[in-house]
Amino acid sequence: MGVLLGERPTQWEATVHRSRRYRMIAGVCGGIAERLGWSPNLVRLLFLLSCILPGPQFVIYLIMWIFIPKAPASDMPSSYYTHR
Repeated sequence: MGVLLGERPTQWEATVHRSRRYRMIAGVCGGIAERLGWSPNLVRLLFLLSCILPGPQFVIYLIMWIFIPKAPASDMPSSYYTHR
């Protein structure tokens, strides 16, 4: 997922952030939903359903929590902070 020297970041690397608006735990599912243009609840549901299957889904979530940066505060409208 990293970018080597001289390489341009891919579209995914350039735009995915942990969501500040649609976060429940860390904003990972909300950030993926924002990037894909999906409902955050749909992404959360798909993640929970995938946890039924064997695999490292929870570990991947933790890794994404660590390595995906938080969305910049400037991406949020000022009304978001005044009405919460």
